[in-house]
Amino acid sequence: MKISPTDNGCGAEIDGIDLLSMSDDEVEAIADAQAAYGVVFFRDQSLTADDQLAAAQRFGPINVNRFFTPVPEQPQVAIVLKEPHHEVNVGGGWHTDHSYDDAPALGSMLYALEVPSSGGDTLFASMYKAYEALSPGLQRTVEGLRAVHSSRHVFGAEGAYTKEGDERYHNAEQATQDAVHPMVIRHPRSGRPALYVNPGFTVRIDGWTDEESRPLLEYLYGVAAQEEHTCRFRWEVGSVAFWDNRATWHYALNDYPGQRRLMHRVTVDGGTLSPFKGSSLI
Repeated sequence: MKISPTDNGCGAEIDGIDLLSMSDDEVEAIADAQAAYGVVFFRDQSLTADDQLAAAQRFGPINVNRFFTPVPEQPQVAIVLKEPHHEVNVGGGWHTDHSYDDAPALGSMLYALEVPSSGGDTLFASMYKAYEALSPGLQRTVEGLRAVHSSRHVFGAEGAYTKEGDERYHNAEQATQDAVHPMVIRHPRSGRPALYVNPGFTVRIDGWTDEESRPLLEYLYGVAAQEEHTCRFRWEVGSVAFWDNRATWHYALNDYPGQRRLMHRVTVDGGTLSPFKGSSLI
């Protein structure tokens, strides 16, 4: 197994691995690399929906997304699809999966079945690097704050997808929960501090109004999305990206009008998040 990090330390490509036949040591090494670099990439995999589910289960229990359409033959695997007639893609903005849950998902394993002839890349941003880019004073400030996350405005009855009548999403009535998380977390595996807010699902700072929250959140988003904190993955059929939702954002580019892009996604369950408080142990 060969692990090749990107130049800026966001993401790493792993060669010499068949996700269907990983040893226990290889699973641990992949989990360590994912925690270190935020996202790991694999090429030339050949996976049925059951195969992908089995591979993801090596890293933890499965979290079935309640809003996405499942694969008919395997309901624990979600379809991520853009047909030629769709103008809006899935995940077309910076976000972190499942931050709206009280116990956010560990990560997501996305597998490419059909890709456009050009375009359709996915961007990732390191929340380790975003935190490190803040001044010491701002680091201390955000370490003491919590933020509210919600799925209502995205998947809910009044959310963007429901209003558009998008058939790729379901169960709008289940988008009623909010969650509150530390704005800087101690990553459960690496122990490193990571910024934990995102433009997709963070709605305000806990105890602050929307108006008071917006300037600080927008500043943090701008820092996090700086190019030196990101990497870009170019998909091929058989490619897999396995990202850590506690350490990264991601953004699926919508730059392939009139073409089809089909992915299968399996989400690995996580747990409650602990705050990071400077050098003290939590």
